[in-house]
Amino acid sequence: MERVTLGKDLSMSRIVYGMWRLAEDTDTSPAHVQAKIESCLAQGITTMDQADIYGGYMAEEVLGKALRGTDLRDQIEIVTKCDIVAPAGRHAAARVKYYDTSRAHITTSVDASLQLMGIDQIDVLLIHRPDPMMDHHETGAALDDLVASGKIRAVGVSNFRSWDMDLLQSAMKAPIVTNQIEISVLHHAPFTNGDIACLQQRGIAPMAWSPLAGGALFGPENKALHAEISNVAARLGSDVTSVAIAWLMAHPARIMPVMGTNNLQRIADFGKAAEVAVDRQTWYEIYTAALGEEVP
Repeated sequence: MERVTLGKDLSMSRIVYGMWRLAEDTDTSPAHVQAKIESCLAQGITTMDQADIYGGYMAEEVLGKALRGTDLRDQIEIVTKCDIVAPAGRHAAARVKYYDTSRAHITTSVDASLQLMGIDQIDVLLIHRPDPMMDHHETGAALDDLVASGKIRAVGVSNFRSWDMDLLQSAMKAPIVTNQIEISVLHHAPFTNGDIACLQQRGIAPMAWSPLAGGALFGPENKALHAEISNVAARLGSDVTSVAIAWLMAHPARIMPVMGTNNLQRIADFGKAAEVAVDRQTWYEIYTAALGEEVP
């Protein structure tokens, strides 16, 4: 599995295992979670994507229970996120869903994540959503202090536009190493709205959440697009899922798809996408089908 360098002494696997549904599985036992991680590792997928809010603030704890008493932590990179406060779990008393990028909240969230996962350091901490109330000087200083303390190795963001990134970076010493945004064959606006261009210009590899559009690619409303990707898959000797992911990975921005499922067989198939070669014409065949018309 190819690796992507994000900063000094920090790299991640090109395909990332997204754990947003980890706490929603019918089996959340340590053994079952370990089996998911081990299946990833067998393919060279070493990066696990978490967030404090996942599973109603339970997913990090589920992961932590699986890591305890094993050497799995030494074989993986852990990405997690903070700043969304929703009326659930430890924030059940919240009157409204909101974002909190204050120093107090970020610091408290990181400490809770470390404790729940039973780890000493988070590899990459992402600010989960742009906060209209963000004091970038306070937020930036808090993140820099967390890097200096060793509680986190690096800082990233999620769902940020270029101006959001620039604002936060202007108040930080540590570099922002990634931006996790929605990218898929059905959500292809980032290729033309400046999001990916901004990241390419800065040499920042994006992470792609919902790279299969939450399964919508397989829905009846996208029958024509699915048929086109099926034709491509047949020509390449592959399958629709692998081709849709390989389409993202073929882009020079070094997109890292975040693949999320609780199904062990689907996890075991993640790596197939890395074996599919999508050339320029094939990329545009799929893009044209996604647009529903020929490019201008």
